[in-house]
Amino acid sequence: MSLEMKVAGLTVDPFSNMPIVILKDLEEKNTIPIWIGILEASAIATELEKIRLARPMTHDLLKNLLDSLGVEMLKIVVTDLRDNTFFAAIHLLNDKDDIILDARPSDAIALALRTGSPIFVEEQVLEKSKKIDLSQRREGEGTAETEKWKEILESLSPEDFGKYKM
Repeated sequence: MSLEMKVAGLTVDPFSNMPIVILKDLEEKNTIPIWIGILEASAIATELEKIRLARPMTHDLLKNLLDSLGVEMLKIVVTDLRDNTFFAAIHLLNDKDDIILDARPSDAIALALRTGSPIFVEEQVLEKSKKIDLSQRREGEGTAETEKWKEILESLSPEDFGKYKM
């Protein structure tokens, strides 16, 4: 079973300086952090801020392509978490054919924001994310820091994300 989520905001991992997209369920009971690349964070941020660029970026191009071909984006689903790597699927509808494409969650989220498509996370992914060994994110990080990070992520509210909140 999957749970519908929304992008609660973007933040930066204070240890690695890597961007993190934060997803929260619609009742704001569950939160999941997904570490992403800087380019994907930029693509998500520009859409959250409704910044329009003179020329289409990659995710804008993909949206335009789907629109031109008459393909509807039904949803995205974060489907798995293996070895601290998240996996996602983009669900499309072309005439009467369902199409499911493998994708990185960051790309799927950036596209979902542009198309207004819902974002889902499998419940098993939520459970696995609670068990992520955060100490693997930075070499030499100890248990105290891992627990501190978990505490920080669990206590985040939408107001904590500054201008990127939704």
